[in-house]
Amino acid sequence: MNASASSRSSIVVAELGPTNTGKTHRAIERMLEHDTGMMGLPLRLLAREVYDRVTARVGEGRVALMTGEEKRLPPRPDYWICTVEAMPTDKAVDFLAVDEIQLAAHRERGHVFTDRLLHARGLRETWFLGADTMRPMVQTLIPHASMKRATRLSQLSYTGSRSLKSLPPRSAVVAFSADRVYEYAESLRRLRGGVAVVLGALSPRTRNAQVAMYQAGEVQYLVATDAIGMGLNLDLNHVAFAALSKYDGAEQRDLFPDELAQIAGRAGRHLNDGTFGTLNSVPELPPRVISAIETHRFPAVRSLIWRNASLDFSSPEALLDSLSRAPQHQAFIRVERADDFDALRELARVPAVRDATTDRAGVELLWQVCQIPDFRKGLFGQHLTLLRETFLQLSEGDGRLDPTWLHRQVSPLDDVSGDIHTLMDRLAAIRIWTYISHRSSWMHDAEHWQERTRRIEDALGDALHERLVERFVQRAARRSARRFVRASARPQTTSDSPFARLGALLGEMPGPDGTMTEEQFVQRAVDATHDAFEVDALGNISFESQPLARLVRGTDRRSPQLALAEPEVWTAGARRRLERRLLALARDLVTEAMGGFPAESLTGEGRSAATRGLAYRLAEGLGVIPQWEAREQWRLLDAQAREHLKTLGVREGRRYFYVAEALSPRALERRRMLTALFQQTLAPKGVSQEPVLSVAELGGQGVRAYGYEVIGPVALRIDILERLGEALQQRQGASQAHLLLRELHLEGGVRARVLRELGGQAGGDAVKRRRRRRGGKPRPAAPSPPHQPSLGPGE
Repeated sequence: MNASASSRSSIVVAELGPTNTGKTHRAIERMLEHDTGMMGLPLRLLAREVYDRVTARVGEGRVALMTGEEKRLPPRPDYWICTVEAMPTDKAVDFLAVDEIQLAAHRERGHVFTDRLLHARGLRETWFLGADTMRPMVQTLIPHASMKRATRLSQLSYTGSRSLKSLPPRSAVVAFSADRVYEYAESLRRLRGGVAVVLGALSPRTRNAQVAMYQAGEVQYLVATDAIGMGLNLDLNHVAFAALSKYDGAEQRDLFPDELAQIAGRAGRHLNDGTFGTLNSVPELPPRVISAIETHRFPAVRSLIWRNASLDFSSPEALLDSLSRAPQHQAFIRVERADDFDALRELARVPAVRDATTDRAGVELLWQVCQIPDFRKGLFGQHLTLLRETFLQLSEGDGRLDPTWLHRQVSPLDDVSGDIHTLMDRLAAIRIWTYISHRSSWMHDAEHWQERTRRIEDALGDALHERLVERFVQRAARRSARRFVRASARPQTTSDSPFARLGALLGEMPGPDGTMTEEQFVQRAVDATHDAFEVDALGNISFESQPLARLVRGTDRRSPQLALAEPEVWTAGARRRLERRLLALARDLVTEAMGGFPAESLTGEGRSAATRGLAYRLAEGLGVIPQWEAREQWRLLDAQAREHLKTLGVREGRRYFYVAEALSPRALERRRMLTALFQQTLAPKGVSQEPVLSVAELGGQGVRAYGYEVIGPVALRIDILERLGEALQQRQGASQAHLLLRELHLEGGVRARVLRELGGQAGGDAVKRRRRRRGGKPRPAAPSPPHQPSLGPGE
């Protein structure tokens, strides 16, 4: 991701324009055309939304989620969805994108976006997405960038001021403080029966539950802060501003026209036109501002916020000096203030801190501690005390935080009682400890603390969602979330450490009676890993012994659809969230059947026709295709393309092209399930546990779709067939193949016939006789298109 290493060879694209232009959608599609990719997004809420979209396409096994407080890391991810600050700069990926790049002008966060603009690059392709106001700046800093202008897909028009009572359905009221959000939400509840609320301070699970409730139509109105302005996709028809000014961390100021446009642009999705206006308690927008928003024309950004990235860690004073360094480029303005800089300046004056920062390692540690975010946004001195204690503990003894001290800090937050404000305060506090717990080198038993802080945050988020529903949604407007209650077993600890046992003793049951509400159960399923679900041979999916859904026939074997087991017991929002998670699970099951082959990334525009064709055929065959179907495409591949396919596990076998892992027992089990679902028949007896099936017992059923090849009177599983092919290529090939067939308990006549059809010989004597007739040279065995009985649909 370093510009110096890759910027010369990487294509840089700046796609700039107003909201609802499809920029993020196109970037996602483009990323998936590459083998690997990374997207940096401005909010963790948006990062989770994009993560959900990508995993629904390719499965969770191929996608990592990285934010300051949430990390979902499969063993070998191909795609990384991150907040901009959390983008791992040491990961080399083919495609890289940064969204909302105009935030490079933001007074506090801008320096991170500026750094990404200057230095973050994909090996092959880089996209910067954002407002058209960034066009001159991008052209100045990246002269070779390809500039694209994104056009809004729908019209946005001003409709004046309205009362709350006259707001049309699918409207959002936008305020700029939590108190005002709650005030308007209460008013709308009385008028309309219920609303959802969205604030940046909500945990992802609370926000997701609220948005799912709105998106599913359980409520028709939304009250939010400007958190909805950063690319969250909502089915909004109208946006009403409840204020035209906000406190930006330094002062109360009027919103700029482009900021208003960013929020107003949430109205209207895809080709549906949207409207915006104000509440009648707010002055109407000036005509020039209305015109600017409707035509998407705003003054260009002329300067970006910058901070020196070449830091001097020789002493705290040297670090402060290097952070204070003025930019050399006229387009940059040094960041005026930042919490981490202020914390460093204050802590550098503490004698105990100074004594612990006499070398580079100590100064680097101090800077890492100063970057712990203050989600509470309360008294700075309170946060400073936490940072000081954290640093002093890390700089003494074994360099880890004292578990007893951690327990004293975290335990008071493990409390789901109280009102909305109390729960939000606890949520903000636990987010700090969630962030700290992911610095594994700072912790004894980091895995335990990560799990514990996540569990507390989840419980607080669930409780907050419940309070929001209780307060802002009349029961007549929504089926009670408590109508669905599941028994919950006590969670299993992942460690035998005393700290893990302490957490178990504290009692981590979801509720006092050992039960869970609908939201809690759904969230557990949404957060669960792939292995937590049980999927049987018929495609039935269960979670924690509870039947959830079944896979049903789709357009092909790679596209099974879902049917919830008990759709009537779920609220609409819960159904949407479950279906999204289970769709990602279905994609993972297909990927398993294909041996992990990333077919989608090989069928993009940048690939040769031969590569796209071969990848498509391999995907269609779930990672296994007869040679005669794709021999011409394989021949047309150049050496580089062949080598790349080999690194992805593609092998040129004796009779098949196949992905090596697609012939593993687990992959063949998934193949059996997917094929039986699509053909809507039971798999033939013995598939896929038995390496050999009798053709006589198959009764004319085609078995190639299940991973078998008919050879004379038997059907051999393809992994066995390829083992035989490899054996026949050896010097003593026929003898080795003969022994393998004997291990399969095939009779002598059957063995001989199988060997003949494979191009080998029946036994050692026959081999010697043939070699004598041919001058001692073994006969080359060439694969030929196999004769097959009629195949099932889709083959």
